[in-house]
Amino acid sequence: MISNTLFLGIPGGYQVVIVIVAILLLFGGKKIPELMRGIGSGIKEFKDATKTEDDKIEEKK
Repeated sequence: MISNTLFLGIPGGYQVVIVIVAILLLFGGKKIPELMRGIGSGIKEFKDATKTEDDKIEEKK
């Protein structure tokens, strides 16, 4: 059974709103697209790196 955990005593739906407001306050509206672009490219590079590692392992077999 999954229980609805509380974050600082605030029910579930408000957690997301608080996180979004905190991000907006920390980075500002203009920096967020740049930040998301950087995170996306980092994830893509990580996937590519793990994919090539898997290919190397299969070649050794």
